[in-house]
Amino acid sequence: MPEPKNTNTPETPAVERDKKPLPLGYRQGIITAITVLLGFSLSFLRFWALEAPGEWSSRSIIPAITLFVAIVFQIIALYRSLRLIDDEESEYRQTVLWFVASAVMLLVGVASAAWEIA
Repeated sequence: MPEPKNTNTPETPAVERDKKPLPLGYRQGIITAITVLLGFSLSFLRFWALEAPGEWSSRSIIPAITLFVAIVFQIIALYRSLRLIDDEESEYRQTVLWFVASAVMLLVGVASAAWEIA
Protein backbone atom coordinates (compact mmCIF):
# COMPACT_ATOMS: atom_id res chain seq x y z
CA MET A 1 0.00 0.00 0.00
CA PRO A 2 1.55 3.35 -1.00
CA GLU A 3 2.29 5.98 1.63
CA PRO A 4 0.28 9.22 1.46
CA LYS A 5 2.30 12.04 -0.06
CA ASN A 6 3.41 14.71 2.42
CA THR A 7 3.13 18.09 0.67
CA ASN A 8 4.90 20.05 3.43
CA THR A 9 8.39 18.79 2.67
CA PRO A 10 11.13 21.13 1.46
CA GLU A 11 11.27 19.29 -1.89
CA THR A 12 7.65 20.19 -2.63
CA PRO A 13 7.42 23.40 -4.65
CA ALA A 14 5.76 26.33 -2.88
CA VAL A 15 3.12 26.51 -5.60
CA GLU A 16 1.95 22.98 -4.83
CA ARG A 17 1.92 23.63 -1.06
CA ASP A 18 -0.28 26.74 -1.51
CA LYS A 19 -2.98 24.80 -3.38
CA LYS A 20 -5.04 24.06 -0.30
CA PRO A 21 -8.78 24.08 -0.98
CA LEU A 22 -11.00 26.47 0.94
CA PRO A 23 -13.41 25.22 3.57
CA LEU A 24 -17.00 24.86 2.40
CA GLY A 25 -18.97 28.08 2.35
CA TYR A 26 -16.09 30.54 2.12
CA ARG A 27 -16.52 31.21 -1.58
CA GLN A 28 -20.29 31.61 -1.34
CA GLY A 29 -19.84 34.01 1.58
CA ILE A 30 -17.43 36.32 -0.22
CA ILE A 31 -19.60 36.33 -3.35
CA THR A 32 -22.62 37.34 -1.26
CA ALA A 33 -20.68 40.06 0.56
CA ILE A 34 -19.32 41.49 -2.69
CA THR A 35 -22.73 41.58 -4.39
CA VAL A 36 -24.39 43.25 -1.38
CA LEU A 37 -21.70 45.93 -1.27
CA LEU A 38 -21.82 46.35 -5.05
CA GLY A 39 -25.60 46.80 -4.95
CA PHE A 40 -25.27 49.43 -2.23
CA SER A 41 -22.49 51.21 -4.13
CA LEU A 42 -24.47 51.38 -7.36
CA SER A 43 -27.62 52.55 -5.56
CA PHE A 44 -25.75 55.19 -3.58
CA LEU A 45 -23.94 56.49 -6.66
CA ARG A 46 -27.19 56.65 -8.62
CA PHE A 47 -28.98 58.58 -5.89
CA TRP A 48 -26.09 60.88 -5.04
CA ALA A 49 -25.07 61.65 -8.63
CA LEU A 50 -28.44 61.72 -10.39
CA GLU A 51 -31.34 62.15 -7.97
CA ALA A 52 -30.08 64.24 -5.05
CA PRO A 53 -31.01 67.92 -5.16
CA GLY A 54 -28.29 70.48 -5.68
CA GLU A 55 -25.70 71.42 -8.23
CA TRP A 56 -22.43 69.68 -9.04
CA SER A 57 -19.32 71.56 -8.00
CA SER A 58 -15.59 71.00 -8.31
CA ARG A 59 -15.72 69.29 -4.89
CA SER A 60 -18.13 66.71 -6.35
CA ILE A 61 -15.39 65.19 -8.49
CA ILE A 62 -13.54 63.59 -5.55
CA PRO A 63 -16.50 61.53 -4.26
CA ALA A 64 -17.54 60.60 -7.80
CA ILE A 65 -14.08 59.28 -8.66
CA THR A 66 -13.64 57.36 -5.39
CA LEU A 67 -17.10 55.80 -5.70
CA PHE A 68 -16.38 54.82 -9.31
CA VAL A 69 -13.02 53.27 -8.31
CA ALA A 70 -14.72 51.37 -5.47
CA ILE A 71 -17.27 49.94 -7.91
CA VAL A 72 -14.50 48.90 -10.31
CA PHE A 73 -12.62 47.18 -7.45
CA GLN A 74 -15.83 45.38 -6.43
CA ILE A 75 -16.38 44.14 -9.98
CA ILE A 76 -12.78 42.88 -10.10
CA ALA A 77 -13.27 41.13 -6.75
CA LEU A 78 -16.53 39.59 -8.00
CA TYR A 79 -14.85 38.39 -11.20
CA ARG A 80 -11.99 36.86 -9.20
CA SER A 81 -14.39 35.16 -6.78
CA LEU A 82 -16.33 33.52 -9.63
CA ARG A 83 -13.24 31.93 -11.20
CA LEU A 84 -12.65 28.25 -10.46
CA ILE A 85 -9.07 28.92 -9.39
CA ASP A 86 -10.39 31.02 -6.49
CA ASP A 87 -11.02 27.78 -4.59
CA GLU A 88 -7.29 27.82 -3.79
CA GLU A 89 -6.33 29.59 -0.60
CA SER A 90 -3.69 31.87 -2.14
CA GLU A 91 -6.08 33.10 -4.86
CA TYR A 92 -8.84 33.59 -2.30
CA ARG A 93 -6.54 35.81 -0.21
CA GLN A 94 -5.93 38.05 -3.21
CA THR A 95 -9.66 38.26 -3.85
CA VAL A 96 -10.28 39.26 -0.24
CA LEU A 97 -7.63 41.98 -0.57
CA TRP A 98 -9.42 43.37 -3.65
CA PHE A 99 -12.68 43.30 -1.70
CA VAL A 100 -11.20 45.06 1.34
CA ALA A 101 -9.64 47.70 -0.92
CA SER A 102 -13.04 48.28 -2.52
CA ALA A 103 -14.69 48.63 0.89
CA VAL A 104 -12.09 51.19 1.98
CA MET A 105 -12.56 53.15 -1.25
CA LEU A 106 -16.33 53.03 -0.74
CA LEU A 107 -15.99 54.42 2.79
CA VAL A 108 -13.75 57.21 1.50
CA GLY A 109 -16.25 57.94 -1.27
CA VAL A 110 -19.27 58.04 1.03
CA ALA A 111 -17.40 60.18 3.57
CA SER A 112 -16.27 62.61 0.87
CA ALA A 113 -19.82 62.76 -0.52
CA ALA A 114 -21.07 63.66 2.96
CA TRP A 115 -18.31 66.30 3.23
CA GLU A 116 -19.25 67.69 -0.18
CA ILE A 117 -22.91 68.04 0.80
CA ALA A 118 -22.11 69.73 4.13
